[in-house]
Amino acid sequence: MATTYTISDLAREFDLTTRAIRFYEDMGLLQPERSGPGGRNRVYSHRDRTRLKLTLRAKRLGLSLTEAKDLIDMYDSPRDTGPQLQKFLVVLADHKRQLEAQMAEIQANLDEVKVHEKEARNLLAKQTTKPASTSKALKAGAKA
Repeated sequence: MATTYTISDLAREFDLTTRAIRFYEDMGLLQPERSGPGGRNRVYSHRDRTRLKLTLRAKRLGLSLTEAKDLIDMYDSPRDTGPQLQKFLVVLADHKRQLEAQMAEIQANLDEVKVHEKEARNLLAKQTTKPASTSKALKAGAKA
Protein backbone atom coordinates (compact mmCIF):
# COMPACT_ATOMS: atom_id res chain seq x y z
CA MET A 1 0.00 0.00 0.00
CA ALA A 2 1.23 3.48 -0.86
CA THR A 3 2.30 5.80 1.93
CA THR A 4 -0.26 8.44 2.80
CA TYR A 5 -0.13 11.46 5.07
CA THR A 6 -2.63 13.44 7.10
CA ILE A 7 -2.65 17.20 7.08
CA SER A 8 -1.14 17.08 10.58
CA ASP A 9 1.68 14.82 9.37
CA LEU A 10 2.65 17.27 6.65
CA ALA A 11 2.24 20.30 8.91
CA ARG A 12 4.58 18.74 11.45
CA GLU A 13 7.13 17.57 8.88
CA PHE A 14 7.37 20.90 7.08
CA ASP A 15 6.75 23.13 10.12
CA LEU A 16 3.62 24.65 8.59
CA THR A 17 0.16 25.39 9.86
CA THR A 18 -2.69 23.26 8.63
CA ARG A 19 -4.23 26.50 7.39
CA ALA A 20 -1.21 27.06 5.10
CA ILE A 21 -1.55 23.56 3.70
CA ARG A 22 -5.28 24.12 3.06
CA PHE A 23 -4.36 27.39 1.31
CA TYR A 24 -1.94 25.53 -0.98
CA GLU A 25 -4.76 23.10 -1.68
CA ASP A 26 -7.09 26.00 -2.55
CA MET A 27 -4.40 27.30 -4.94
CA GLY A 28 -4.42 23.93 -6.71
CA LEU A 29 -0.91 22.96 -5.61
CA LEU A 30 -2.14 19.96 -3.63
CA GLN A 31 -4.99 17.59 -4.42
CA PRO A 32 -5.59 15.27 -1.48
CA GLU A 33 -8.16 12.55 -1.59
CA ARG A 34 -11.01 12.69 0.90
CA SER A 35 -12.11 10.06 3.35
CA GLY A 36 -14.35 9.68 6.36
CA PRO A 37 -17.87 10.98 6.86
CA GLY A 38 -18.68 13.57 4.24
CA GLY A 39 -15.09 13.54 2.96
CA ARG A 40 -13.92 15.63 5.91
CA ASN A 41 -10.50 13.98 6.24
CA ARG A 42 -7.77 14.86 3.78
CA VAL A 43 -5.47 12.04 2.69
CA TYR A 44 -2.26 13.25 1.06
CA SER A 45 -0.25 11.04 -1.26
CA HIS A 46 3.49 10.88 -1.80
CA ARG A 47 2.85 13.07 -4.88
CA ASP A 48 1.18 15.73 -2.69
CA ARG A 49 4.10 15.61 -0.26
CA THR A 50 6.56 16.10 -3.13
CA ARG A 51 4.49 18.96 -4.54
CA LEU A 52 4.42 20.62 -1.11
CA LYS A 53 8.19 20.24 -0.83
CA LEU A 54 8.66 21.79 -4.29
CA THR A 55 6.23 24.60 -3.42
CA LEU A 56 8.21 25.49 -0.32
CA ARG A 57 11.46 25.37 -2.29
CA ALA A 58 9.97 27.74 -4.88
CA LYS A 59 8.88 30.08 -2.09
CA ARG A 60 12.41 30.10 -0.67
CA LEU A 61 13.63 31.09 -4.13
CA GLY A 62 11.14 33.94 -4.03
CA LEU A 63 8.80 32.67 -6.73
CA SER A 64 5.11 33.43 -6.53
CA LEU A 65 2.71 30.58 -5.86
CA THR A 66 1.39 30.95 -9.40
CA GLU A 67 4.91 30.56 -10.81
CA ALA A 68 5.49 27.60 -8.51
CA LYS A 69 2.24 25.96 -9.62
CA ASP A 70 3.05 26.46 -13.30
CA LEU A 71 6.46 24.87 -12.89
CA ILE A 72 5.27 22.01 -10.70
CA ASP A 73 2.36 21.29 -13.05
CA MET A 74 4.81 20.99 -15.95
CA TYR A 75 6.57 18.15 -14.15
CA ASP A 76 3.26 16.31 -13.79
CA SER A 77 2.81 16.15 -17.53
CA PRO A 78 4.36 13.26 -19.47
CA ARG A 79 6.01 15.64 -21.93
CA ASP A 80 9.71 15.97 -22.62
CA THR A 81 11.63 17.68 -19.82
CA GLY A 82 13.49 20.00 -22.23
CA PRO A 83 10.69 22.60 -22.48
CA GLN A 84 10.10 22.31 -18.74
CA LEU A 85 13.73 23.06 -17.96
CA GLN A 86 13.76 25.95 -20.45
CA LYS A 87 10.69 27.44 -18.76
CA PHE A 88 12.34 26.97 -15.37
CA LEU A 89 15.47 28.79 -16.59
CA VAL A 90 13.35 31.68 -17.89
CA VAL A 91 11.54 31.99 -14.56
CA LEU A 92 14.83 31.80 -12.64
CA ALA A 93 16.48 34.42 -14.88
CA ASP A 94 13.56 36.79 -14.39
CA HIS A 95 13.62 36.26 -10.66
CA LYS A 96 17.39 36.75 -10.57
CA ARG A 97 16.99 40.11 -12.36
CA GLN A 98 14.40 41.19 -9.80
CA LEU A 99 16.64 40.20 -6.89
CA GLU A 100 19.65 41.98 -8.40
CA ALA A 101 17.56 45.15 -8.85
CA GLN A 102 16.41 44.92 -5.24
CA MET A 103 19.98 44.37 -4.11
CA ALA A 104 21.16 47.44 -6.04
CA GLU A 105 18.38 49.50 -4.46
CA ILE A 106 19.28 48.26 -0.98
CA GLN A 107 22.95 49.07 -1.59
CA ALA A 108 22.02 52.60 -2.71
CA ASN A 109 19.93 53.01 0.46
CA LEU A 110 22.79 51.76 2.62
CA ASP A 111 25.19 54.19 0.95
CA GLU A 112 22.77 57.05 1.62
CA VAL A 113 22.38 55.98 5.25
CA LYS A 114 26.18 55.99 5.64
CA VAL A 115 26.38 59.54 4.26
CA HIS A 116 23.68 60.80 6.64
CA GLU A 117 25.25 58.93 9.54
CA LYS A 118 28.63 60.59 8.85
CA GLU A 119 27.01 64.03 8.57
CA ALA A 120 25.12 63.51 11.83
CA ARG A 121 28.31 62.40 13.64
CA ASN A 122 30.18 65.46 12.32
CA LEU A 123 27.39 67.80 13.43
CA LEU A 124 27.26 66.12 16.82
CA ALA A 125 31.01 66.45 17.21
CA LYS A 126 30.80 70.18 16.40
CA GLN A 127 27.98 70.66 18.92
CA THR A 128 29.82 68.93 21.75
CA THR A 129 32.88 71.14 21.22
CA LYS A 130 30.84 74.38 21.10
CA PRO A 131 29.17 74.07 24.51
CA ALA A 132 32.52 73.39 26.14
CA SER A 133 34.09 76.56 24.69
CA THR A 134 30.89 78.51 25.35
CA SER A 135 30.81 77.39 28.96
CA LYS A 136 34.46 78.45 29.41
CA ALA A 137 33.64 81.85 27.98
CA LEU A 138 30.62 82.16 30.30
CA LYS A 139 32.70 81.24 33.33
CA ALA A 140 35.39 83.73 32.33
CA GLY A 141 32.74 86.42 31.82
CA ALA A 142 31.18 85.69 35.19
CA LYS A 143 34.53 86.13 36.97
CA ALA A 144 35.18 89.47 35.29
